[in-house]
This record gives sequence, structure tokens and C-alpha cells, in this order.
Amino acid sequence: MTAPRVVSLAPSATATVTALGGAETLVGVTHHCDPPAEAGSAHGGESPVGVGGWLNPDLDRVADLDPDVVLTSDGLQADLADACRDRGFDVRHREPATLDEAVASFAARGDDVGRPEAGDRLAEESRGRLDRVAEAVADRPRPTVYCEEWSDPPMAAGNWVPDAVRAAGGRYPFVDPGERSREVDLASVEGAAPDHLVVHVCGHGDRVDPATVAERDWAVDAPVHVIDDSLLNQPSPALIDGVERLAALFHPEAFPGANP
Repeated sequence: MTAPRVVSLAPSATATVTALGGAETLVGVTHHCDPPAEAGSAHGGESPVGVGGWLNPDLDRVADLDPDVVLTSDGLQADLADACRDRGFDVRHREPATLDEAVASFAARGDDVGRPEAGDRLAEESRGRLDRVAEAVADRPRPTVYCEEWSDPPMAAGNWVPDAVRAAGGRYPFVDPGERSREVDLASVEGAAPDHLVVHVCGHGDRVDPATVAERDWAVDAPVHVIDDSLLNQPSPALIDGVERLAALFHPEAFPGANP
């Protein structure tokens, strides 16, 4: 069976296809993606072609790659997905909003790239990891956690992050699961009296100075944890790593030997 020619326009899709063992099928990615060295190898290329940004890719360049399937994700790419369909591309658009939906999307991505068994296996392994975290934090006190996805203005993380915090044994009163991230009033954060401040600024990796949050003019006395944004901001298998990282931060006694 010939491997499909896959163009991924979403970092989460690229990461998930890689975790499925399908990196060799990737012939095109955006410059926001992080493809492994073996990407494109099934089609004779040394590396996938860059097709631009994840919100403004060059669709002519995508067409030149003659893809069998184009992968998109997130509501912000809904219009782009439609534009790709208008060009005749076979588009697989996945838009998970919660942690459960993110895990289910791993299996869906397996179907998208002709690796259904790998997709089912990845989803099942991810659920098993989450079950083990849930067992470790069960019956422990739940600290209140504030997660900041953007700092100017401050925005509390939404989508699957509230679920991730709760899965890690925390309490998250700022955004309901599945809702979009939203700007927050600093007084409301003060009123919630968080025990942990988690900073994962979109697009910044872990290159954020914790002082920008710790030294704000607010009455919040809690440790600031800067986490690589890929662990919380994209619905890929890295999100499961993010849950495990949070759990070790909130409940270090339950995860001896972990490096939070």
C-alpha cells in the first residue's frame, strides 16, 4: 500500500502524525510545525516543504505538493479548511475542545493518514496514562490553579486546559472546559487565591521570564511555573505529557523521582 502524501497545516496534527509513526508521509508543513528528520522520506524527500504560516499558508505551494490529504485543526483554521476544500483538496479538519475530544482525535488522525490501528493504540495508551495520573492524585487536596496562555492582556487558558488541570489533581475556576481562552481581570484572579500560577504563553515555548507574572501589581502569593506552551496549547500527545507535568507540580509527593 502506497503511503499517502500528507500536508499538515497544524502543529498539533504534525505532532500527532509523528507520534503515530507516520512522519515519513509528511510532504508539507507550516513553519510553526516541528517535523522530525524522517518526515517526507516515504516519498523520496529529505524533508517536508515549508508552506508558510499556519493561518496563512501558500495554497499554491500546497497544490504543487499534490497531497492526498490536508490536515487542519482548531476553529481558527475553519475558514482555511474551507478554502482548501474549494481547491479540491481532501481536508481532514479536527477541532477538539476538551481533553476527551483531544484524545479521541488521536484515533481520528490515524484514520486520516491510513494508520487506524496506530491511532487507536495511541488513544488507548493516552487514556491509560491519564488513568494512572487520576489514581495517583485521587483523594488528595486539590490546589487552585491559574493557567495563563497570553500575558498582554492576561488571558486564562480555556479549551482542554481546564480538563488538564483537573486531570492533574487541581481546581480551575477561571474557564469552563471546552470554552475558549478569555481575558481575565486581575482582581478576579486575586479573589480565587490560586496556589499555583502556570504560564504557557502561546508561541513562546518556555522562553518566558516568570518575573513578568510574579512581579505584577496584584495580591497573589503563589509560585510561578513556566511550561513549554506545546505541553498545554495544542491537542496533540504532548498534552498528555503536560498533564503529567502539572500533576508532578501540584502533587510532588505522589510522583517521587519526577522532574517537574
